[in-house]
Amino acid sequence: MRYLSLGHTDAVAASCHWVELAGTGLVLDAGMDPEEDGPAALPPFHLLDARAVDHVVVTHAHHDHLGALPVLMRRVPHARVHMSKPTALLADVLLPSSAKLQLRRMREGSTTAEPVFDMDTVEALSYLYEAHNLDTDLDLSGLKATAPLTARFYHAGHVLGAVGVYLEAEEEGPDGPRRRRVFYTSDTSLRPQAIQPGGDYPAPPLDVLLLETTLGADPEAELTTRKAEEKAFGEALARVLARGGSALIPVFALGRAQETLALIDRFKRRRVIPEETPVYTAGQLRGIAGIYDKTRFMSPRLDPEFEVAEVEQQHIPRTQTRLDDALREPALFVVSSGMLFERTLSNQLAQRLVGHEKHGVFFVGFAKEDSPGGRLLEAAARGPGTEVVLDAQAGPQKVFAEVVRFRFSGHAHRRDLIQLVEMMKPRKVVLVHGEAAAKTWIKDNVEFFYPDTTVLIPEQGVEVEL
Repeated sequence: MRYLSLGHTDAVAASCHWVELAGTGLVLDAGMDPEEDGPAALPPFHLLDARAVDHVVVTHAHHDHLGALPVLMRRVPHARVHMSKPTALLADVLLPSSAKLQLRRMREGSTTAEPVFDMDTVEALSYLYEAHNLDTDLDLSGLKATAPLTARFYHAGHVLGAVGVYLEAEEEGPDGPRRRRVFYTSDTSLRPQAIQPGGDYPAPPLDVLLLETTLGADPEAELTTRKAEEKAFGEALARVLARGGSALIPVFALGRAQETLALIDRFKRRRVIPEETPVYTAGQLRGIAGIYDKTRFMSPRLDPEFEVAEVEQQHIPRTQTRLDDALREPALFVVSSGMLFERTLSNQLAQRLVGHEKHGVFFVGFAKEDSPGGRLLEAAARGPGTEVVLDAQAGPQKVFAEVVRFRFSGHAHRRDLIQLVEMMKPRKVVLVHGEAAAKTWIKDNVEFFYPDTTVLIPEQGVEVEL
């Protein structure tokens, strides 16, 4: 088995891996780096020119796993594209949105980078998706396969449609043919969220485990329980509403938005917050919520009867006068972007709210330190009246609002990642999709607890034999 990391190997950025097993070439994920624009955001696909690519498997619809698929398919137009049924539906929404956003950012001067794909490319691509159910054997044998290659999708617990990928084939070894069993976790979570149940995984033993390490350098994540965070989040919303304020909840449009709405529904039903509290939403997260509801009987759910659309919501007012009226009354605003990036609705609302102590800004996901959201969290930690720049054109403003980050994640924390090694008992572990410190911590702990397991930290663009 040969392996090549095409994505970044020292950051949680564009995820992309090439694997050759029993003569069949596969690309697992084709993500773009959300922190870059244009070609700089892409994996180095030219490294595939001398390598076979028979199939492409996309594990879920987040930008850092799906976003570069149109570019990849221009390079390997003969390859077949596989994903879960919910991911195929999401891709038909998110890739066109990405094409429009790239063009808009170039035209408004936010970037000098040309779009890496356009709407025509995306529309042609959607006809190539092969959508599959969980727990169904797929024949992914390539044109030059030396033996049949079987694949199977496992529920990953990360976000709607997310899967881990199991591969099995017979390869020649020094002692003759042997069965090779490989599993790629992609982004995964062992623990349930508000909508998604925890992930499922193949039975042991494995030959190779490609293991995500997103939270490997985060010691606080393993000390935080979801029950405690949900309680604290509900209490924070109740505090803001009781003092007549509004709470802004910046969210990522896919996953965190729908999970947050499910929590708000639960808080209302349990009378944690007043049932009549208005909930304002806008943009793409509404369309994605429709896909959540449409697929609730074909993908794992904690409660298949729950529908995101049934959570009472209002569109955020379009006019300034009506928005002013909405902000005068206690309300919840669930909008993207999750990191308050400039020129987004969440950023504009944050500018309106942070200067008033009755309001709150509550993060329910990760915010990078150098993002507007990260800067706001840092300013709030320094105390009331600390200045922050949320938008360069608006300049600094003082922070008096209640600003808190709640640790809701669709990723396994680092102790759970070690537990996955225990569960699947791989001979080799390849650490992917994480910062250098995260991989080092996971490597040290796997080698300490499981000394017979070989752990590799690959370098981008360097092929290894597994």
